[in-house]
Amino acid sequence: MSSKRHILTAVAWPYANGPRHIGHVSGFGVPSDVFSRFQRMSGNHVLMVSGTDEHGTPIQVLADQEGVTPRELADRYNQVIAEDLVGLGLSYDLFTRTTTGNHYAVVQQLFTALHDNGYVFTHTTKGAVSPSTGRTLPDRYIEGTCPICGYDGARGDQCDNCGNQLDPIDLIGPRSRINGETPEFIDTEHFMLDLPAFAEVMGRWLEGKEGDWRPNVLKFSRNLLEDLQPRAVTRDLNWGVPIPLDGWDENPNKRLYVWFDAVIGYLSASIEWAKRTGDPEAWRLWWQGGDAESFYFMGKDNIVFHSVIWPAILLGASGEGDRGGDPGPLGELDVPSEVVSSEFLTMEGQKFSSSRRVVIYVRDFLQRYSADALRYYIMAAGPETQDTDFTWSEFVRRNNDELVAAWGNLVNRSVSMAAKNIGHVPEAGELTGEDEQVLAASRAAFDAVGTRLERSQFKAALQEAMRTVAEANKYISDQAPWALKKTDPERMATVLHVALQLVKDANTLLTPFLPESANKVHAMLGGEGQWSGMPRLETGHDTIGGSEEAVDYTVITGDYAEDVARWNSEPIKPGTPLERPKPLFAKLDQSVVDEELARLRGEID
Repeated sequence: MSSKRHILTAVAWPYANGPRHIGHVSGFGVPSDVFSRFQRMSGNHVLMVSGTDEHGTPIQVLADQEGVTPRELADRYNQVIAEDLVGLGLSYDLFTRTTTGNHYAVVQQLFTALHDNGYVFTHTTKGAVSPSTGRTLPDRYIEGTCPICGYDGARGDQCDNCGNQLDPIDLIGPRSRINGETPEFIDTEHFMLDLPAFAEVMGRWLEGKEGDWRPNVLKFSRNLLEDLQPRAVTRDLNWGVPIPLDGWDENPNKRLYVWFDAVIGYLSASIEWAKRTGDPEAWRLWWQGGDAESFYFMGKDNIVFHSVIWPAILLGASGEGDRGGDPGPLGELDVPSEVVSSEFLTMEGQKFSSSRRVVIYVRDFLQRYSADALRYYIMAAGPETQDTDFTWSEFVRRNNDELVAAWGNLVNRSVSMAAKNIGHVPEAGELTGEDEQVLAASRAAFDAVGTRLERSQFKAALQEAMRTVAEANKYISDQAPWALKKTDPERMATVLHVALQLVKDANTLLTPFLPESANKVHAMLGGEGQWSGMPRLETGHDTIGGSEEAVDYTVITGDYAEDVARWNSEPIKPGTPLERPKPLFAKLDQSVVDEELARLRGEID
């Protein structure tokens, strides 16, 4: 694998209408962070960006229910979500929000470029309105029977059963998800994105992804190209990015559609990050020229936006659709290198649902269990390529059998024996065949694990890393250094040297998955410097929600360029002082399962 590549990690934007649960972060959060940490350790220039998605009628509806403004609701959940993602150790270079003045400007620049190139046009369509309130209903707040596959429960914008894009008026028996009433459909004028104008260029683009993308993502994306239809990019509402055209920009009830502005957030966040660094043009290294690589992480319900709609926006703004055109003010922009989509995570056999209390929020989870325990479970048993089920019994088993008894035990027994019997990292004497063999296998694991991480095969990568942990534990058990203290202290020292080298290697292999505990092991082994940087909350300053005055708001960032962790086997340094370690992970009692199931049933808070 080459080094010094520019890698954009574009992470799906969590919607700011409530705290995120563990199902959310299993799709967009933890996989993207494992990937980014590995790429940084490999010497690459990583830019990991995202933020809270804060526009749209759902936020407006919830704000009305709570008696607050949409801005106040977005402010609240931007803070909550940012705190939770920091708690998980997600190493964003910038996590911001879609209500900043910077974001508004970038969205309007791309819309203008599309308009100038003829890829958006006005069209009178039927819009859904609530008969009781007169307010426009968002597509996702209308459900009914899918006219294509017959699924009862399809949304007005997409059927989760067959994956096809829909319009609310096409649903059979449409009803409002807010109050159950049948919506009225009235004539309204909107701008449409001419998606069919990109079918040919996107078809060629997807052909080049054979063998590189996850097969389910590529097949789904290709199927979408077979029946592309123009899609509205504006909506009748007053909470969103204004339409930057004469006769439209002053209309208080017409805004750019939330799905259109949210995907542009990847670009606007990159531009905001560059401004924060003092080099406003730095973002171009990740977005222009075709040399950079961009990886988009999300759940499978977001594939259409990232493999079809976002590429169409980028191509159109660059003048690369059927009609040609000129690049907009930001210049030509690169389309995604890969769309890394995960499947869905369920919980104890049920779909996550906040309203039905089938949920555990990230914040609540982290109050009771470690972030690394959740990260490990998601990577070991999460929905990488198929839907999977989170169960408390499996969480406890993996925590106790794999984190505590395997990895934690390897660290504790190795460092403890060396600290107790020698007090420092011992010199190695003459190595036996067994020593050489286990060390060679440990070094070889970097290529084996790294190749899988490069392909976003996280489950296989973690299995390979944990296999080296098992081999190291077997080596220590076979060599029994505790029995050599009196009979052959020199051999004991050599075995402990090898054991500590295996711990150091395994810790490096596990760093992308378990950064918090990896930093602890680095310190236990006498390591110096920042091993793997952790994110922190900072302050941004800009206008919010179209306000005239700039204010402070919360962002996530970090100093990951200072990391000393590198993706290779670094020799352990003899003579480094060692102290008796504290346990790396906490063993969980089986009563946790009954307690959490009772909490899920609403029997305890």
